[in-house]
Amino acid sequence: MSDTPVFNLHQGTIPLLISIPHCGTHIPADIQDQLLPIALDVRDTDWHLPELYAFAKEMGASILQANMSRYVIDLNRPIDQTNLYPGQDTTLLCPIDNFDREPLYPAGKTPTQDEINRRRALYWQPYHDALQGELARLKTLHGQLVMWDAHSIRSVLPRFFEGKLTDLNLGTASGKSCDPALSAKVFACAQTNTLHTSVLNGRFTGGTITRQYGQPDQGIHAIQLEMTWSAYMNELPPYNYLPDTAANVQPVLKQMLQICADWKF
Repeated sequence: MSDTPVFNLHQGTIPLLISIPHCGTHIPADIQDQLLPIALDVRDTDWHLPELYAFAKEMGASILQANMSRYVIDLNRPIDQTNLYPGQDTTLLCPIDNFDREPLYPAGKTPTQDEINRRRALYWQPYHDALQGELARLKTLHGQLVMWDAHSIRSVLPRFFEGKLTDLNLGTASGKSCDPALSAKVFACAQTNTLHTSVLNGRFTGGTITRQYGQPDQGIHAIQLEMTWSAYMNELPPYNYLPDTAANVQPVLKQMLQICADWKF
């Protein structure tokens, strides 16, 4: 257990919730003791996304951000550990290796099912409870809303894709988590930004959060954005935020989020 809160929640006023499940870097001491030293660099973090999306608070959006590292437990993986992308490589609910396939635990010391269940109760469930609670609050206020699941990743990562990844990867569970008319308008907006490439439902179509909570028939529309690190930060350690580089992508981010906030279903 840790004194660090599992998440921070900013409650906004408009029908838009931004979830940032992989921005956390904290690993509780009892879990640090289980890990190999290499895990403590938390290199697979979705670095600096709260800073990149800081403007959304001024828009009136709600923002839910995780504080725990994905090496503790992955908030965007299903609890039954089914593969979100059948036939393709992916990491586990409690990852046992990093994105470079380097082990995070000593041989024979990966988390037991009891340990996975413990982490689920302490860290996974509270984030999802908060997410569900904020979705319910905003739906009561507005009747409908959009949830934007914000992610980022190294632009070149052979484990998961060939070559350089598209900069802006929009996903709607292959059209199931969002009104197609809204996702088409958001994608069209992304395409107006000539500095960054974009795709809709390409390599990344959305994880557990997008798939589980996107319920268009219930007035909750979910879009995931997987963005390359190169669009806003230095991809090499110490993974510095690059304000001038970020300034090139923030305008289109704001435009896409405004489309979501203004959308009438």
